[in-house]
Amino acid sequence: MIPKAELHCHLEGSMPPDLTREIALRNSIILPPEMFDAQGHYVLRDFLTFLDAYDKACGALKQPRDFTDVLYRYLEGAARQGAVYVEMFCSPERPKRLGISYGTWLGALAEAIDRARRDWGIEGRIVIICIRHLGPESALAMAERMVAEPHPYVVGFGMGGNEAKLAPIDFAPAYRLAHEAGLGCTVHAGEVVGPESVWASIRDLPVTRIGHGVRSVDDPRLLEELVRRDIALEVCPGSNVALGLYPSRAAHPLHRLIAAGVPVTLGSDDPPFFHTSLGEEYDKAGLDEAALRKITRTAIEHSFADAETKKKLLKGLS
Repeated sequence: MIPKAELHCHLEGSMPPDLTREIALRNSIILPPEMFDAQGHYVLRDFLTFLDAYDKACGALKQPRDFTDVLYRYLEGAARQGAVYVEMFCSPERPKRLGISYGTWLGALAEAIDRARRDWGIEGRIVIICIRHLGPESALAMAERMVAEPHPYVVGFGMGGNEAKLAPIDFAPAYRLAHEAGLGCTVHAGEVVGPESVWASIRDLPVTRIGHGVRSVDDPRLLEELVRRDIALEVCPGSNVALGLYPSRAAHPLHRLIAAGVPVTLGSDDPPFFHTSLGEEYDKAGLDEAALRKITRTAIEHSFADAETKKKLLKGLS
């Protein structure tokens, strides 16, 4: 089995339907039956049905234990598929609304990471993400909390949410604070908005990775800049196809990005919602074993893990 590494997956988006039902039951949450199909999968017809199912699944989470179970289940599944390292995108916004303190929430996630390492030999880390459409002030407050309460498993700062809202430069203070504290930085860009979104991100934010970034393929000069600066793209083909950005995997620009020399990794984004997995992303990439191993190496090299962890993981690839 080819060793794998993942840099682009959202915690709540990793919840499989059976676990969502289990957590909802113990928290006395009633899930609408129409959010699942006859096979028990999440219903996904378009972007709006995805958002609706995602929000309802997230609504089942009520206590720290729930977050532990979600992260552990994902790490277990990824390890079974050959993953040796996963960085999970985690937002403190939901636990905050539930009255769960930042420290308690991180402790719940750390428990999952420690247990998964012990049980499955996989390393897990956390990238805290702010939500773009909640605004720069919220992002800055989140970065301030990260810096004030550092945790060894929190290795990066990123931003998700509506890419069309606000400009990257509006979030520069939050990113600057995280960067100066030694955290790696990434940002969702070039997914639903064109290359200009990626240009603005690499110009105004201290990022070394771009979440998605597939629209970079529309601008040859941008591709050259990404290569020159060794900025990696966290590419999620299954997600892009499921949301209609591209009609098929064959039409997806993954191979063109690789041919241009851009560092790329493979991610599953919100896997059960898009009926994919990290293993499927590797299996359906249309690449030979050498190319897939290179993608894993790229992911580890561009991860936000500490030098010693990277060295250990890279040694395991040889």
